[in-house]
Amino acid sequence: MKRKTNFLPFVVIAILFFLINSYVLSGIHTLSTHPNITPAFWTFIVLITAALAYAMQRMRDNGMDIFFKIATHAFLVLFVAELVFILMLLPADVYRLFAGKPRNGYWVEFAAFLFILTILIFIYGIIKGKYAYRVIKHTLFFDDLPQSFDGFTITQISDVHAGSFQNPKAVQRGIDLIKAQQSDLFVFTGDLVNNKAEEIKPWISYFSQIKAPFGQFSILGNHDYGDYIKWENESEKSANLQQLKKYHQELGFRLLLDEHITLHKGAEQITLAGVENWGIGFGQRGDLNKAMINVQSNDFKILLSHDPTHWDEEVKKLPTKIHLTLSGHTHGMQFGIEALGIKWSPVKYRYAHWAGIASKNGRYLNINRGFGFLGFSGRIGIWPEITVIELKRSSE
Repeated sequence: MKRKTNFLPFVVIAILFFLINSYVLSGIHTLSTHPNITPAFWTFIVLITAALAYAMQRMRDNGMDIFFKIATHAFLVLFVAELVFILMLLPADVYRLFAGKPRNGYWVEFAAFLFILTILIFIYGIIKGKYAYRVIKHTLFFDDLPQSFDGFTITQISDVHAGSFQNPKAVQRGIDLIKAQQSDLFVFTGDLVNNKAEEIKPWISYFSQIKAPFGQFSILGNHDYGDYIKWENESEKSANLQQLKKYHQELGFRLLLDEHITLHKGAEQITLAGVENWGIGFGQRGDLNKAMINVQSNDFKILLSHDPTHWDEEVKKLPTKIHLTLSGHTHGMQFGIEALGIKWSPVKYRYAHWAGIASKNGRYLNINRGFGFLGFSGRIGIWPEITVIELKRSSE
């Protein structure tokens, strides 16, 4: 029996979309009553919606090609700008409705200004923001850090998502910024690609430039396993993962798969461990206990784990103390505000801690905001990050 399609959700969405645009049009009419505005407005809305629908339909055969990206981003930018316009106009309209006053043209002009400003901000985020790399530095103090490692520096990047890159010169600027930090150790905390290993191939010559005296180490993220696209068979999917691991080698990265290594300075050492992806809702492949086999309880330990929920669920509760965990995954949702003492992103409703340093019982977590981008081809307010962490021994 053929399953019936439930059209009710689509009908509800269509009605809401019509009402939203009708309200926006009413605001435009406050500024101008030219007879061509209404047909021009609805023609534009129909065209941009049709482009989105067509892009979604052809995605099965063409993937997320340039037409898909243009159509989806144009619709997204317009819709968000319309919501901003409505949020500014609606309270004033509610007030005038109860007060029996006409609509204030100056207030509509202000809402229209914010509408245009929103579009310009999104355009900046798409063209420039996604490559606006910044260095964020943290200094962390530990009572039991080996003396030889006092002042030891780590550069961390995460979430490269190489399949999204389109600007070699911009990516090279990011690589140069990483190299300029001259840290003792370099680590990459997962999501090298969006789906397929081949995505990193054009960028190997770029990321292989990164060198550090104590080495370059990496782990896998949830996107690296190829879970989000359809494969002909499991063998093809497995071969893709094996190829990705080989590309880590070509990059000069030592991939840590539920294992650890020791870093030595003179007679002292610290432990660096890495686990496969472990995250609530994104696969729990990593085996922390396996990674810690033969690690002594009094060793100073650093863990690479892509998803920060691993720290919340396992790492900070582990009987043996892991001093510092380095994660990524959230991207800070590539959208938010971090200025004037404000730190906000919609991703906070999914992750209580989504960027920067957190601590619990002397155990630290750093969440890198990501080097690349995914889905939304841009960044607004949450810029691509290169983290530099300095380890210091607490004064006695």
